Amino acid sequence: MTSQNRATRRTFLASLAVCPFLLGTTGAVLPSDHWWQEDKRAAANARKWLDAMPVTITASPASRSSGDKHAYYSEGDYWWPDPANPGGPYIRRDGLSNPDRFDDHRQALIRLSIIVPALTAGWVATGNRRFTKAAKAHLLAWFVHPDTRMAPHLEHAQAIIGVNKGRGIGIIDTLHLAEVAISTGRLMQVRGLFGHGEAQTIRNWFADYLKWMRTSPNGRDEADEANNHGSCYVLQVAAFARLNGAASELIWCRKRFKELIDGQIAADGHQPLELARTKPFGYCLFNLDVLSAGAHLLSTKGDDLWRYRNANGGSLELALTYMAPFIADKSRWPHAKDVAHWNDWPVRHPALLFGSHALDRADYLRLWGRLNPDPDIPEIIRNFPIRQPSLWL
Repeated sequence: MTSQNRATRRTFLASLAVCPFLLGTTGAVLPSDHWWQEDKRAAANARKWLDAMPVTITASPASRSSGDKHAYYSEGDYWWPDPANPGGPYIRRDGLSNPDRFDDHRQALIRLSIIVPALTAGWVATGNRRFTKAAKAHLLAWFVHPDTRMAPHLEHAQAIIGVNKGRGIGIIDTLHLAEVAISTGRLMQVRGLFGHGEAQTIRNWFADYLKWMRTSPNGRDEADEANNHGSCYVLQVAAFARLNGAASELIWCRKRFKELIDGQIAADGHQPLELARTKPFGYCLFNLDVLSAGAHLLSTKGDDLWRYRNANGGSLELALTYMAPFIADKSRWPHAKDVAHWNDWPVRHPALLFGSHALDRADYLRLWGRLNPDPDIPEIIRNFPIRQPSLWL
């Protein structure tokens, strides 16, 4: 299986070598060791996490949560104490994360989303089953073992002190489970890895969480969000539905995806809703990555979501065309600079890899290959939920 995966990737890269390039250049040749370097990176990352012990949300009690120890809890990033009303409801400062918010559960979730895909990608690159056994231990701790598992809901996510005990937009926190679900699907192909009932219990967790997302008041609120929250919701539903073969949910995702493109992408490819934020560059990149991953999962031979055009002529293809020059040279960015972390973007955005695959653009692949694949700044990691895109191809 591993050799077949590597052969498929090399064939893909070789086929792109003769495609047109961005900004009018043609005929360039891809680096011959491009994907071999990615395999080397994957193996190194996997070795780093090989002996890491599982840590779930039950290890971090949340004293301000109204849920039990299995209930995920987080507090809104951009909400701060009101200097004019100490002890009163928090107030919003968009783009500025409150360092004193309770964030332990989300950091545990992000840690899971780094470790399991890294170990899975390491196995794909090397065939070393030690990586699969290590990944399995984390999945069992989070989704199977009664003492440590997370409850399949987000009733208490991104609470605002003095305002509410959780919000629908908190569902964006589990965006980091999308790549975990993709990894889980890969791991379930490993013969004999999971014991009796373990794989089905993991699938059941994702099915239960998907049901909660689609039927709860918080879930329905998030499904209606028009900006990057709506994009993240669709990507999660798509990833979780694929794991369980929920065809009806995938049909809904394709319809909702087009509605998001209708409202998010202008005729020239810019993203008005994300440009309105105080961190427009970072949010445009983040939303583009999420939409690209969604198009990758959801497109079919008869329904190419990359090239779907809205009434204004906007499309995901154009959104990537718009952003690619600024990823290559941020100094050309014509809009306001982000109020925070302006110097930390871009990173190795999966939109470039998925776009190269869908649109036959070798230039996007070359640009992707020269960017940082492993940022270490927490705020960037939080908004970089697809770190092993080779698992998606």
